[in-house]
Amino acid sequence: MIQRYSRPQMSRIWSEENKYRTWLRIELAACEAWAKIGRVPTKALTRIKKRARFDLSRVNELEKTLKHDVIAFLTALSEYVGEESRYIHIGLTSSDVLDTAFALQLRDAAEIIIEDIKKVIKVLKGLSFKHKHTHMIGRTHGIHAEPITLGLVFALWYDEMKRDLERMERARNAVSVGKISGAVGTFANVPPFVEKHVCGVLGLKPARISTQVIQRDIHAEYFLTLAIIASSIEKIAVQIRHFQKTEVLELEEPFTEGQKGSSAMPHKRNPILSENLCGLSRIVRSYAISSLENIPLWHERDISHSSVERVIGPDATILVDFMLVRLRELLEALEIYPENMGKNLWLTKGVIFSEKVLLKLIDMGLSREKAYGVVQRNAMKSFKGKDNFKDLILNDKEITTRLSLDEIEECFNVSHDLKNVDYIFERVFSERDN
Repeated sequence: MIQRYSRPQMSRIWSEENKYRTWLRIELAACEAWAKIGRVPTKALTRIKKRARFDLSRVNELEKTLKHDVIAFLTALSEYVGEESRYIHIGLTSSDVLDTAFALQLRDAAEIIIEDIKKVIKVLKGLSFKHKHTHMIGRTHGIHAEPITLGLVFALWYDEMKRDLERMERARNAVSVGKISGAVGTFANVPPFVEKHVCGVLGLKPARISTQVIQRDIHAEYFLTLAIIASSIEKIAVQIRHFQKTEVLELEEPFTEGQKGSSAMPHKRNPILSENLCGLSRIVRSYAISSLENIPLWHERDISHSSVERVIGPDATILVDFMLVRLRELLEALEIYPENMGKNLWLTKGVIFSEKVLLKLIDMGLSREKAYGVVQRNAMKSFKGKDNFKDLILNDKEITTRLSLDEIEECFNVSHDLKNVDYIFERVFSERDN
């Protein structure tokens, strides 16, 4: 587990103190419901609320003997409440408390992650507009393709993070489900009113149907969402790592004063933040698999899911929180080298404009197959030799007999490739950014 890395507000959600405090909220809400229907005397409820507390060390001490965390908690609670403790946990089973509390913890964790995503989105929006017209080469298969802008790269990341935000908001709402329905979910010893009251007080939806537990497909959706967010972060981190390659160097992670990159090579400036994010993403995805394997339980319940969730609940949410904060800080301090982008744009001596020449020749009546062969022949010559692609085009009579000098020049105009950048930005930032 990685709680030592987390920010205080996230680690606090998963602390033992907060877990038991959440259990207490559930138990007190259940007592209130019972009091409303006359099962718990009003005076007893008042005393329970006044006296109800627990000592964490005492709970842990009791659990060593009892080997049951909920019973240890209830026993420690009864030592403070006294005689009226007999009204606590009436008709409930342990999972009524455990699952309802888990929903609250996951919901609270989701709120932090949602705010994290919003902050990343804000940074990406600023970078998108700042570099809307910063020209660079687009790459497919890692090979130079056609011109794009750095702003389009950031806008793409922005749009994906917007989808991640929507996913996380859906997952938060989906997992906000509680249950107070007894040992096999039939309300045999606790009326539905108690569940309705408890969930209402806590801001949860009652499960439409449950067994002893809330069904784990609900939780799997949440952890799959975290895995998608982590994968989006890795996508950005991988791209930054590629951009930082020595022979590319279009973007670079910040390298602070006094920082060292290698114990052996003093010159090294490594993309360690991005590499770290890529590694952590693998862990979060593995937790998504664990959550899927929690779905099939025996009959009305076994506890094979419980040990898994004690790990993946805190770890996955803490990890994603940490990753989003790291990503935002990385993006805010990113070193950007437009001059290298310009140099790399022309590194292949103009062959990136081959499609424009191809389409011009087709417009002039040449078959696609014939036009492709003519253009490719010149492109391969440019790759293998030192000749500029445009110069080869200008000296190829099969082309110059069909295209004028102005038409050829127009094919090598970067602005022509990027004429729809404003349209793309309007689509990305106007439709969903209100």
